[in-house]
Amino acid sequence: MTHIIVTGVPPNPNAPNPAEAAPPPRLEINTLIGEGKQWSLYIQALQAMYDTPQTEGASHFQLGGIHGLPYQPWEGSGTRQVAGSRSGGYCTHGTVLFPTWHRPYLAIYEQILQQHAVKIAKTYTEDTAAWIEAAEQLRMPYWDWASNPVPPAEVISMDYVTITTADGQETSVPNPLLSYRFNPMHPSIKATPFRVWPTTLRHPTPNAESDVDELIDALGTDIARETIRDNTFNLLIRTKSWPAFSYRGVGDGGSSANSIEAIHDGIHVRVGGEGHMGDPAVAAFDPIFYLHHANVDRIFALWQAINPSVWVSQGPGGRGTFSLPASTPQNRETDLTPFWNGANTYWDSNDCREFQTKLGYTYPEFVGLDLQDQTAVRAAISTRVNELYGDGTRQNFAFAAAAAPSVSASAAELVNETPATHSAPAAAMRLFALPSRARAGQAPVPEPASASANESTYTDWTARVHVSRDAAGCSFAVLIFLGPVPEDPAQWCTSESYVGAHYVFTNSQAEQCANCRDTADALVEGFVHLNKAIAARSGLNSFDPDVVEPYLKENLAWRVLKVDRTSCQLSEVPSLQVIVIATPMGFDEGEVFPHAGTGRHCHEITEGQPGGYHPH
Repeated sequence: MTHIIVTGVPPNPNAPNPAEAAPPPRLEINTLIGEGKQWSLYIQALQAMYDTPQTEGASHFQLGGIHGLPYQPWEGSGTRQVAGSRSGGYCTHGTVLFPTWHRPYLAIYEQILQQHAVKIAKTYTEDTAAWIEAAEQLRMPYWDWASNPVPPAEVISMDYVTITTADGQETSVPNPLLSYRFNPMHPSIKATPFRVWPTTLRHPTPNAESDVDELIDALGTDIARETIRDNTFNLLIRTKSWPAFSYRGVGDGGSSANSIEAIHDGIHVRVGGEGHMGDPAVAAFDPIFYLHHANVDRIFALWQAINPSVWVSQGPGGRGTFSLPASTPQNRETDLTPFWNGANTYWDSNDCREFQTKLGYTYPEFVGLDLQDQTAVRAAISTRVNELYGDGTRQNFAFAAAAAPSVSASAAELVNETPATHSAPAAAMRLFALPSRARAGQAPVPEPASASANESTYTDWTARVHVSRDAAGCSFAVLIFLGPVPEDPAQWCTSESYVGAHYVFTNSQAEQCANCRDTADALVEGFVHLNKAIAARSGLNSFDPDVVEPYLKENLAWRVLKVDRTSCQLSEVPSLQVIVIATPMGFDEGEVFPHAGTGRHCHEITEGQPGGYHPH
């Protein structure tokens, strides 16, 4: 039997030395929109994948179905279930293979997308060679939700987009990024309401439309922006082991930072709500899934560059899938099914480690770098990560520095404004070897003569959440507050006391997915960072444990909110355990990033409360 083999996009045959040419980068979606030819080809190629019959392996429907429903074998992988496996699906969520499994998944989607683009480019009657070159350069875009948390209108609200078609005319065409229309609705999609929605939806209304305003609210508030950015930065600088980085299971290696899977889960739930992106069984039918996961892969690539010696470590096996045996430990040589790399073999994690050469793409941060020089690559990527995502941590250092007796500024003023008159914040900014970022209309912060040791340390306060993945029967969030919590759950996320949330991405149709069903009671782990809220709201002017611990014991609270906006009583979630971790953060001369010391579990802050610390 022949099947689709994942090769990634091949080298540009028109390049002087195709085998040696650096692959083109995946572009951020806001950048791609401005690239006239690539944008026009991308929109048409995406529509061509939609128009491919749903029975074909290269169709958007079949590729989306690899992730969940219809839980049928793709391209003959798992046609005959392996011995000992139960039910179906290829799901690797909640395992050490989460980051690497999605890499060939994106690659096959990109491979087919680019093939369509090349075919379409050849139909252009004017400037044909330039269009073909644009198609050769095209890669799937990513959406950098850590820098641009609200996607552009071309992704979330525009019914039509303007492109240049093969006749050279500017043409308004239906926007394929807005949704995917099932043609027809597959009988495997049985659950209400998905079976009655003809298209994918985001934050669906009772009238089966996407609520764009609600989507923007979920992503675009100050708290959401800062949470996504700071979680991403902490992941990149604080997770040093593969288990801590790769998946949402308990055991972060002392980093007190969210895993890539935990951050990924939060974007899914924020984007989808009760819609398709909020449920693993149907999420990959929504076209924004691929923009989201391309950024997950990009963050993975950045982490690889910062930690070049760390790679997939062994993790426990589950009850099996279509093609993976039950109870077999997973490691870097485990088959990443159903992604064929030959007639009878699959990709594994080792195969896709060097994605630039093996799969034919890169990211803008790597363009122009000598990939053989790991030290130089690490330095360049670290600097870029600081520039993109380091603002929140710089503010924490600035706050700690301003708490010195010589500085007469309120904590909230300093963290939110960083006035040019304060020298201590400048000392903290200086720790990162980056220009301090003055707000619009302000003069640059002057450089101080020196920074004392006290100005280069602070205590990082984090609420750690442990909870069963299926605690609410659907996707949900554990919300963290500092201060009174409104009675009405509809007001929780807009209340002044709301600090942030840990999201849990749950399959509501888990009975067909072996991995989802058999890990329903598994604990997941997440972290909500508290420092900025402490600085802005407490009036303490300090992150010192002597003053922060009593404040948190009196003011820290939490609630559970399901994706349908209803709440769970804390007594109904016995698996929930929220504790506080205090971690010393410091900065050593010559280092690019701050470093975390050993965290201290402050059990007394939440002990005795429903959902708080309870000894096992």
